[in-house]
Amino acid sequence: MENALYIGLSRQTALRREMDVIANNIANANTPAFKAEKMIFQEFLSKPGDRERISLVQDFGQARDLSEGPAEPTGNPLDVAIHGDGYFTVDTPLGERYTRHGRFQLDATGQLVTSAGHAVQGQAGPINIPTDGGPISIAADGTVSNDNGVLGVLQLVTFDDQQALKRAANGLYSAEDQNPQPVDNPTMSQGMIEGSNVESIVEMTRMMTVSRKYQSLGRFLEKEDERLTQMITTLGKRPS
Repeated sequence: MENALYIGLSRQTALRREMDVIANNIANANTPAFKAEKMIFQEFLSKPGDRERISLVQDFGQARDLSEGPAEPTGNPLDVAIHGDGYFTVDTPLGERYTRHGRFQLDATGQLVTSAGHAVQGQAGPINIPTDGGPISIAADGTVSNDNGVLGVLQLVTFDDQQALKRAANGLYSAEDQNPQPVDNPTMSQGMIEGSNVESIVEMTRMMTVSRKYQSLGRFLEKEDERLTQMITTLGKRPS
């Protein structure tokens, strides 16, 4: 008798979670290298009794849009945008992490680090750039050099299942059960940053659609509750 309420409530709960994901996408529309996410839904069959089976809505998880964001010029010679597949490798207190956010800088010792101060890894370890070596050049393959010659090569890696990467703070990802693999023929651009791949207009449209569905379900659940209340009241009346 209450199956319609259970089904409607399961859908409404899933829609609320989807709204949270959309809101997070919109909030990060200007976050460098941010990847938009979307909900994945599937049917969940519940069998509370031998004679009935209820089909509910379950949010199975989230999928990350791995498409490349637009390359935005910054004029900073230490900014690097990745084109195509790949992640920079970053050394943090929690271990190696991975990112496409290539806004780098030099620390007090001349080491190439992220804005959070984590060392950016080259193919032979951290990259040190003397400040007295003239202009810094970063080639398309990640080779870092100045007047002193080649200083290192940025390490670009990828993974078999990029969807399994766990999002962490400061635009980083962790790879718990995967081994990084070097990217063949990496392509990068100096003086540029990869922007967010969130399309704000698309996300706003999705938000309005989800909001209408949520409100429609709310009205349905209210009417269904009124129907059940009226039925119980009617059946509970004593015959005169």
